[in-house]
Amino acid sequence: MTKMTSIRPFHIDIPDEILERIRSQVCDYSWNDMADLEGWGHGTNLQYMKELCDYWASSYDWRQHEAELNRFPHFMASVEGSDIHYIHVKGSGPNPTPLIISHGWPGSIVEFIDIIEPLAHPERFGGDAKDAFDVIAPSLPGFGFSGKPERPIGPRRIAKLFHILMTDILGYRDYLAQGGDWGGGISSWLGFDHAPACRGIHLNIMQMRAPGELKNAEERAWADTFMRDQATEEGYRVQQATKPQTLSYAMMDSPVGVAAWIIEKFQSWSDTEGDNVESSHDKDRLLTNIMVYLVTKTFNTASWIYYGRHEEGGRILSPDGKRVEVPTGCALFPAEFLAWPPRSYVDRIYNVTHWTNLPRGGHFPAMEEPDMLIADIRKFARTLRS
Repeated sequence: MTKMTSIRPFHIDIPDEILERIRSQVCDYSWNDMADLEGWGHGTNLQYMKELCDYWASSYDWRQHEAELNRFPHFMASVEGSDIHYIHVKGSGPNPTPLIISHGWPGSIVEFIDIIEPLAHPERFGGDAKDAFDVIAPSLPGFGFSGKPERPIGPRRIAKLFHILMTDILGYRDYLAQGGDWGGGISSWLGFDHAPACRGIHLNIMQMRAPGELKNAEERAWADTFMRDQATEEGYRVQQATKPQTLSYAMMDSPVGVAAWIIEKFQSWSDTEGDNVESSHDKDRLLTNIMVYLVTKTFNTASWIYYGRHEEGGRILSPDGKRVEVPTGCALFPAEFLAWPPRSYVDRIYNVTHWTNLPRGGHFPAMEEPDMLIADIRKFARTLRS
């Protein structure tokens, strides 16, 4: 039975003075002090940032997107002393499958705007109500509207909090978990630590690693390519995993700085046409995701999860070579910047029962290719019902 006393309705309503302060800081940014390096090779493109910030200051309407988010039922629950914010949409039909979907960094619940309703009510979108889910979409601790932890915590600890939310707080006997970015790690720990209540996981990223040596030439080739590809993407991760507080002094006082730090990732991690980030994401959705960090003042604590993983032991799932034994679905989007290993490697970490190579899409599939992601989650869930 749901412990209703621990659940509180929540409504997003950001004070006008916070919105005006952000807008004023964007308007007052000193663009003349920025050296004009062309393109994206040295980091976030200056001309694009000027264009984005001009739109931000003159045309972007937070209230419109706040209302879009508030279409969903929001709640807050206290879980082992942590306030966890979550969207909870109950699905169609008599027996929807409980599904917790977890975002990552630099994302937020904004990633899920286009997938929540189709997952919960497939019949409204030409699907079958038998595929319906009860969708639970939390803000990670330290991110967005969830509470801020006293110190860094990592994905394994977050998985425990989400398991308690699903079972002790919301009263589900069992559930499925889905995630990309940090959500992939959290979902992995849900499947590893919290089976059989977590009875299956669906991943669109491979975050975890196996102990020991690589087993064959294909795995060694993947590892070599992966290291080369990550060389130019590693800087932000090292900073946030080692000295996140230092970075935050600047970011907490600069909306433009936060936007530049985040936009670079959406441009380089998405399946874009050339360097055109807006071939995958429009300005409004990009800015709404950025604004969640700004209006909640969580850039600092959101970056802590990297430090938290380091303290938890890093990427290795099990030094003893144990794997996630619950059924695992893998959705491989081709432009994922953390390239998937060969199937032989993945099988050592997960009980893979579903494997899909998608034709397009990158690191943010819920935003880039929502229909593909929805279809693959449904297909995986059907295998657990049959």
